[in-house]
Amino acid sequence: MTNNEITVYCKNINEHVAMNGGDTLGNLYEKLKDRLAFKPICATLNNEVRSLHTRVFAPVQVEFFDAQSRLGDRVYLLSLCMLLYKAVSDLFPGTHLRIEHSVSNGIYCHLYGGNALATAENVEAIRARMKALVDQDLPFEPHTELTTDVVEKLRAQGLSDKAQVLTATHNIYTTYFSLDGTIDTYYSQLAPSTACLAAFNLITYKDGMLLLPRDSAAPQRPATPIVQDKVFDAFTEYVKLNTIIGMKNVGELNRAVENKYDIRTLINVAEAVHERKFAGIAYEIAQRYKQGGARVVLLAGPSSSGKTTSSKRLAIQLMANLLVPKVISLDNYFVNRDATPEDEHGEKDFESLYALDLDLFNNDLNDLIAGKEVKMPTYNFEKGEREYRGDTLKLGENTVLLMEGIHGLNPELTASIADDQKFRVYASALSTINIDDHNWLTTSDNRLLRRIVRDYKYRGTSARDTIARWPSVRRGEKKWIFPYQENADAIFNSSLIFELGVMRQFAEEILNQVPRDVPEYAEAKRLLSLLSFFEPICSKCVPGNSLLREFLGGSTFHY
Repeated sequence: MTNNEITVYCKNINEHVAMNGGDTLGNLYEKLKDRLAFKPICATLNNEVRSLHTRVFAPVQVEFFDAQSRLGDRVYLLSLCMLLYKAVSDLFPGTHLRIEHSVSNGIYCHLYGGNALATAENVEAIRARMKALVDQDLPFEPHTELTTDVVEKLRAQGLSDKAQVLTATHNIYTTYFSLDGTIDTYYSQLAPSTACLAAFNLITYKDGMLLLPRDSAAPQRPATPIVQDKVFDAFTEYVKLNTIIGMKNVGELNRAVENKYDIRTLINVAEAVHERKFAGIAYEIAQRYKQGGARVVLLAGPSSSGKTTSSKRLAIQLMANLLVPKVISLDNYFVNRDATPEDEHGEKDFESLYALDLDLFNNDLNDLIAGKEVKMPTYNFEKGEREYRGDTLKLGENTVLLMEGIHGLNPELTASIADDQKFRVYASALSTINIDDHNWLTTSDNRLLRRIVRDYKYRGTSARDTIARWPSVRRGEKKWIFPYQENADAIFNSSLIFELGVMRQFAEEILNQVPRDVPEYAEAKRLLSLLSFFEPICSKCVPGNSLLREFLGGSTFHY
């Protein structure tokens, strides 16, 4: 071994490998590429995600990931965002790009503050420029400098929103990326070069653009957009609200936190928006009920979307409309555990629609709507069996059935019930606040943080276990929930603009318990980095009936 030679352990081949100290992870890949079955887009270094431009100076554990991996998929998407920003900057100087949120299998973006509009001609020119940059195989180069210096560079480039956020972090050093003379900040790693981003598309969408990344099922082609008009409208409603109250990004939110009066007002406004939405949905249900419909209310949504609290607050509003809600838990209609279907990995799939006894469920629903008294089941989760304990239910005058569960929007769940007798509500934490104009808070991250806190507090589950389980949860959502979002009669956005500031004090302690020597550390580290952008907000300011209390505790509702 030479004086400059070090030994690293590569998990992909389960071997120690010699390399020159100071070489990059990309250099290490070139040495090992004949032994790897894929071309990496990123790597972990001691279980922290790193760019392939990262230099290695000491013995470390390295694992490479391709764009189809969970880590690589995020790197691919964020790299596309910088590619888009670079193309807009090249073609339309002075025009600002704002990346809003995910929808329709892509990322919704729009242009403002300049002369360029998202016309078909301009969007096609931006797409062509992106393609030309991909063909040039330009590097995404990371640089770490004093935060004060980075802030000045961002301001000089017109990115004042990013400068504001970085100033509030109080970090001494900040990493940014450069692409052919254009700089930007992203709160994850980027691809080694533009050539990694061959599969994408950019199309006009609503009054903006839709950036379509690679199709996970067919990585050589871009994703195909789908109709999600109702979800888009729900996002847009909250984006407008955030604009009105001056809270479009984390920097503006943090300013409000510094002024305790402002943050209390903000919390009250956000909670009032929730209450107004519940009241509106309940009123619409009551109107349909008077016309002979809406006997069954189905409330669905993905994990940690706040379905339980939503059902309780909706029930209160239904009573205010002179209706009597009767709650049925879909969990009580699980098939016996030994009859639970298995997924493609041979594991019991509890999130499958067919984990429920659909025939029994529909028979009971029809009998209840017909005015019959029905014996109600209870599921014994310890035994994994359905039991009858003498509970019965009969619907009286002005009574509606209120059911909460992940499959509520799936037509097959209530196939024997006439559509006019059903009212479907979809709840999800459709996050609308951005970190800055190019970094958005994903709905998935919002829900994952909720689940980490709730499962630790109430189910004794570690953050490591929740993170490990999350990819399976996401697969189930994509298969059993998301395809039916547009079936909803009403969409309820359960996100609260202030929630990550409140969640921070709870989640950080839990995430810091994830050991460094496990794969889940990379995700825990990323979530901690995300939370660091939010100034802490005291949970005492959150009212007892807030949906957020479902995860934090201290609710006035009984769960």
